[in-house]
Amino acid sequence: MSGGSLGSRCVACLVAWTLGGTAAEADDAALRAERVATVVRIPGLVAFWDFVDREPDGAKRFVAHVPAGAASNYPLDAANYVRDFWGVGPAATYEDFPLLGRGPFGQAIRIRKESDPDFRPFLFVPRSRLHDTPLDIKGAGRAVTVVVWAVRESGNHALAGIWHEGTDLRQQETSGIRRVERGQRQYALFAGLNKEGSACGHVSENGASSFLNRYALHKCNSGDVAAAVAADADVQTVDRSWHTFAMTFDSATRELTGWLDGKATDRWLERPAQDKLLSFAENAWRQGHLRSLPGTQPGEDPTFPADQFYNPPEDVPVSVDVITETADERIELREYRYTRVRVTQRRDENGRWIESGRELEALKINPWWYPHGIYEPADDGSGGPFTIGRVIHSSRSVGFTGWIGGVSVYDRALRAEELAALAGCAMPPVAPVP
Repeated sequence: MSGGSLGSRCVACLVAWTLGGTAAEADDAALRAERVATVVRIPGLVAFWDFVDREPDGAKRFVAHVPAGAASNYPLDAANYVRDFWGVGPAATYEDFPLLGRGPFGQAIRIRKESDPDFRPFLFVPRSRLHDTPLDIKGAGRAVTVVVWAVRESGNHALAGIWHEGTDLRQQETSGIRRVERGQRQYALFAGLNKEGSACGHVSENGASSFLNRYALHKCNSGDVAAAVAADADVQTVDRSWHTFAMTFDSATRELTGWLDGKATDRWLERPAQDKLLSFAENAWRQGHLRSLPGTQPGEDPTFPADQFYNPPEDVPVSVDVITETADERIELREYRYTRVRVTQRRDENGRWIESGRELEALKINPWWYPHGIYEPADDGSGGPFTIGRVIHSSRSVGFTGWIGGVSVYDRALRAEELAALAGCAMPPVAPVP
């Protein structure tokens, strides 16, 4: 799609009037056309599903807006991953994704709070149809942006991305599983995870786990959060509740950032050593520091793999606060770009301050420092699908519930002004062209 917004509005109005639409329908058509143009003209677009465009024939699956000349418009299949991996539960169809009849771009699908533990439907592009295509963003030096327009009813899990969490974890839910696969994670956007309602970006360098934890832990969480909306909310409430979730990974700056409604508010995690999951990141930070010192240090684990250390740059502090100081000891709190570190110093025999210890007081989780490339599956048998609404995972939890009114992927880290423009597409909702 190209051209100025005025042209888009005029064409859409003409279409609506030709179809016998009302003035309100013409306005909706014009606004929809303008918003679609806003999304597709941003450089780096890979795919944009607005849940209005469909295949003209056959199954009439949802298809994506893609750049001119693209080999695929990535039609979305429906599946129940529990049936695929456990061999139980009903098959999923498009009927399992109710339509709202309006949304940021004219339509939205609903991800419901399914009560059947054997039914976890999602929409997806199979790996066989995306491997080595532009949607398969992977490898060193690659960047990515995922944007999802959504109304959140409950949950904090996946919105969209290539994030097959694996079905190989030994837990109650995996008993009797028929198809066991390791994690095949690349990139995805979540509705918060450990900070429910935030925009949570997730990337993986190995498809599997981080810092010796069973889960992947390279993730950011926006400072702002989207409030939950009741499942039985009236249409006016739903209309007011659209949010624009986004994640960017900039391989040049090594920053993974969560954006909510076009804003990337900072977020710190205090006392990470006490956190259930990110205590593993704190240990990875500590082990990396101890390994850098000569000899084996107290608390050092010589078997900790060096590729799992987590040591963001701590060269020049943003600020330094002296907490206590005596003749022989000084304790400082140093804030760096991604860490706050409590540093203890003692005087040596020459009267110089020498560092004698450090503790990680806080870890920045928006933006998150990520020093790796994106997992690069060797073939279409070792990579995951692109999914919307849910991801394949061992625990089979319900995950995010609510409305999804658009999903877009770019092969670069969008700038703040571009993300603000995309956030401006969220409201007011519009109805599809008749």
